[in-house]
Amino acid sequence: MPDTLTRLVEAFASLRARPAEALARRRVALGFLAGVVTLVLARPTWATWRAGLVVALIGETIRVWAAGHLEKSREVTRSGPYRWTSHPLYLGSSVVALGVIIAARSVVVGVVVAGYMAVTTAAAIRTEEAFLRRTFGPAYDEYKRSGGPTAQRRFSIARALRNREYRAVLGLALGFGILALKIALSI
Repeated sequence: MPDTLTRLVEAFASLRARPAEALARRRVALGFLAGVVTLVLARPTWATWRAGLVVALIGETIRVWAAGHLEKSREVTRSGPYRWTSHPLYLGSSVVALGVIIAARSVVVGVVVAGYMAVTTAAAIRTEEAFLRRTFGPAYDEYKRSGGPTAQRRFSIARALRNREYRAVLGLALGFGILALKIALSI
């Protein structure tokens, strides 16, 4: 009987994990869709655009800082922002999203972006943590419990580039560029 119960619990956990994995895999495509909705429904002004850009740049700075400390899939990182939070890339993305909401000046955009971030970030974290537990086992659990000892690794722009953070920077520039055109052309 205990084996049957264990198998049922594992099967249920697997069913719950599948939607999270599907969302995590599709978060970029869903992000483009949310971006299109944002650009169509946004009603930015120069004041909201500037304020949103400042907030978004803070978020992107957090992302670049994190990417410059991260050796993806090779270790449990404990340097840079990973000393304080286990998911600084998602924290940075959330701050970028807040900047987009501010710039867009639209309640509907706020709901769409906040909903997208809540659903896809939760799914990505769930999937990523499962991968890290499988890959690093007790080292990851120790990190999650106590943070573990911090590493004395210096920030590396080469590491951030290897982690392809330039794509987020380009996406941010493109999105805010289009919002600026929307303001300038009154569309």
